[in-house]
Amino acid sequence: MVIRLTRIYTRTGDKGQTALVGGVRVPKDSARIEAYGAIDELNAVVGIVRTFLPGYSDRLGGDFDWYSSMLRRVQNELFDLGSELATPPTMTYDGMHRMGPDEVGKLEAEMDRMEKALDPLKSFTLPGGGILNAFLHQARTVCRRAERVCWRLSREEPINEQLLVYVNRLSDHLFVQSRWVAKRLGESEFLWDRGLSIDAARSARRKPARAAVKTQRPAARGSKIPRTPAGS
Repeated sequence: MVIRLTRIYTRTGDKGQTALVGGVRVPKDSARIEAYGAIDELNAVVGIVRTFLPGYSDRLGGDFDWYSSMLRRVQNELFDLGSELATPPTMTYDGMHRMGPDEVGKLEAEMDRMEKALDPLKSFTLPGGGILNAFLHQARTVCRRAERVCWRLSREEPINEQLLVYVNRLSDHLFVQSRWVAKRLGESEFLWDRGLSIDAARSARRKPARAAVKTQRPAARGSKIPRTPAGS
């Protein structure tokens, strides 16, 4: 597909309709437009993270190039995904890119790598704690919305199942990114206070229980067990 943009405004969308790939015109609030519009919004937030990233190159050290390349790839994949959503089933063409298991597999492998550096969570995280962390959480929430819109579109017309899997996996990926970035930069994560208090209460309840188990252990074999007088 040759891309050549000579003029941005066309006036053809002034009546509330726009063209999909192939020229089919649909309302601007149709599910398909909402779907790739949400993906476009998600790409914009990832672009903010990528724009701020060079300011953290020293602190990320040897992981900077790996992480920067990952964000670049994700942005390009999101653009590919938006293009796929902008193409109705009747207008697919030879050589058209479709999201598949390979893209999903890369996300999963990257999550596995990042999670090895993370401690288990004792509460739900709240967005914020650092600039990159906050924007990654925003990207995660936009990704979840994009997934919901894509599922709504799938109820109306067929779309690539692997596309749905990719968007679902990417939302998890963005969450893990937010935690990994905070850990690598030495920034504190905001945690849900009520979750922390619940964990603290559970820990406090477990301590007396463990102490009780220790005091109630049976005497060792061969030791004499004192007997209480009858009727006492």
